[in-house]
Amino acid sequence: MSAQDRPVTTRAAANPRVRLLAGIAVLVLALDIVTKTVAVAQLEGREPVRILGGLIYLQLLRNPGAAFSLATGYTWVLTIVAIAVVVVIIRVARKLRSTGWAVALGLVLGGAIGNLTDRIFRAPGPLQGHVVDMVSPFAPDGRAFAVFNLADSAITCGGLLLVLLALLGREMDGSNARTKKDDTENE
Repeated sequence: MSAQDRPVTTRAAANPRVRLLAGIAVLVLALDIVTKTVAVAQLEGREPVRILGGLIYLQLLRNPGAAFSLATGYTWVLTIVAIAVVVVIIRVARKLRSTGWAVALGLVLGGAIGNLTDRIFRAPGPLQGHVVDMVSPFAPDGRAFAVFNLADSAITCGGLLLVLLALLGREMDGSNARTKKDDTENE
């Protein structure tokens, strides 16, 4: 096949780290949609379901706020923040050369889109929708810990991985900031 016959691809799409990021984001989004759909169908109007000896309670809650039900009166602001996060991740993805960063950003992107989907399409209306939460650790009603969903878990895990990568000096381009610093000091 000659160069003229090859399909045109962008550098970002050809980048295996970008494909990894996108694959993780799509997987997180799909699992989030499925778990929320099942939760609404099975938990609506029911008392909390105790599983794992009370370690976890499954309970349907609709959260207008952020984590721990903070900022409940600012659903539209949270929607704009989620859109900004999605846009920033998509824009920086083309610079991505690190597998760790691809995994972390894929988790955050998938989770952000999952909760953003709720904010756009769920009641009470566009940009004001309540996020479906269903996992309550240790006690029902979020008495021991916040009630959350798969998207929240992905965002949290991705965020923790980003912090770890930063502490280890790992850069998005695959380089190590500590090694760069040592190299410049030795010159």
